Amino acid sequence: MHPSPLLLCLLALPILLLLSLTPVIGFRPWPHLKPNSSDLLFRSSKKFEGSSEFVQMRYHMGPVLTANITVHIIWYGRWHKSQKKIIREFINSISAVHANPPSVAGWWNTVQLYTDQTGANISHTVHLGEEKNDRFYSHGKSLTRLSIQSVIKSAVTASTKPLPINPKGGLFLLLTSDDVYVQDFCGQVCGFHYFTFPSIVGYTLPYAWVGNSAKLCPGVCAYPFAVPAYMTGLKPLKSPNGDVGVDGMISVIAHEIAEMATNPLVNAWYAGQDPVAPVEIADLCEGIYGTGGGGSYTGQLLNDRDGVTFNMNGIRRRYLVQWVWNHIVNYCTGPNALDQ
Repeated sequence: MHPSPLLLCLLALPILLLLSLTPVIGFRPWPHLKPNSSDLLFRSSKKFEGSSEFVQMRYHMGPVLTANITVHIIWYGRWHKSQKKIIREFINSISAVHANPPSVAGWWNTVQLYTDQTGANISHTVHLGEEKNDRFYSHGKSLTRLSIQSVIKSAVTASTKPLPINPKGGLFLLLTSDDVYVQDFCGQVCGFHYFTFPSIVGYTLPYAWVGNSAKLCPGVCAYPFAVPAYMTGLKPLKSPNGDVGVDGMISVIAHEIAEMATNPLVNAWYAGQDPVAPVEIADLCEGIYGTGGGGSYTGQLLNDRDGVTFNMNGIRRRYLVQWVWNHIVNYCTGPNALDQ
């Protein structure tokens, strides 16, 4: 029996969507931006540019993560203990309501405003789950979007300590070390999220990939802790945890977790009419970290006596995390906003 052309098209559609996902809105100093362009330096804040008449964040009836969220990490490549600690503490800070304001938990409050079709909100509880180390680069040092799914398959089907599968609230976070290249990394993306294909992994599971850009493109993916050479006159900010690559990853990890919670199967919350390139709640605010942010200007941030720059407090550490879109007021919001 030969499958019908219609069935083949339906089976191929998710793969085509994955391969065609492209970055949207937001600001990063991508290599294709022209030096000294007015769009680069003077692009206006999304708080005003993304007004209600231009941005329509809509719910498309798909599932969102209303059950307790567990983030399982796959450490791909070689990671230092200190780097893992920074990332673990950030994830554990998402639900740490007693952290000093402005806090990561306060940032997550905006994500929680999103609901499913029953009116249930995104879960308040986000915690760190199991972890898997792939320190010997089982799939090489150059990964495609599809081979990333093979890495996840290896982690959930391992003969010893496989990562658990929880279809209700389990997320998989694949983090690649600074010597690993991933398809479109640095030129188009610093991270992305999607869902695994049963034909590869055996399950449909929300996952995200984020790379450490310290060696490959810190001026792009670790901005503003590193600045590309063509952005003359701008100095890099001092990172809050002393690791430019990992501190740059934190905001991308936050970006992807927020979007996995509100759009895990790419059929829930997004703006625009095109599910192939959905404009999600963090896409609209990329590059905005404080009041007045837009273009290459991050917005008003906080500094400590050592000159460290941050905008949110975690349990024990400080972080710089981009804002997310608030569909109630229809602009980007964060816990460090001056008008709160």
